[in-house]
Amino acid sequence: MVFTTAMMMVRSRGPDEFWRKRKIFKIAAHFSGRRRNCYSIAIKAVHRALQFATIGRTVRKSDMIDLWNTRIKAGCEEHGVEINNFKDSLSKCDIHLNKKVLADLAIWEPNSFKALSDLAKSVAIDYNLPGTEKYDKPSNVVTRGLLKK
Repeated sequence: MVFTTAMMMVRSRGPDEFWRKRKIFKIAAHFSGRRRNCYSIAIKAVHRALQFATIGRTVRKSDMIDLWNTRIKAGCEEHGVEINNFKDSLSKCDIHLNKKVLADLAIWEPNSFKALSDLAKSVAIDYNLPGTEKYDKPSNVVTRGLLKK
């Protein structure tokens, strides 16, 4: 490209502008109406969508934590153990499972979660944790070697 004046060189936007606009239009491809085709409107819509996407990542994390807590609480209620006693008892046995794993066990492996809840009941009774008066000691749990008194 030959520029006759410096002013024409400044006005020539060339490939940089094309690729900058293409990047915006690519993100706005699934929008409808002028938000998809008109650059000045598309850029506002894209910036707004990217802000919502950023916020959505943190919201998704908190939603998943709430879901895991609900599933663990439901599993504990099903097997008759309080959630606080359940967590305390598992930590006393050096069973460190995070919320995601416990929630997956509660939903997809009910027998494994029942074994954990029986163990938690037994340990809670042995340690006299508050609220254990109503628990019946499970007969199928052996805690020898797991307890640190």
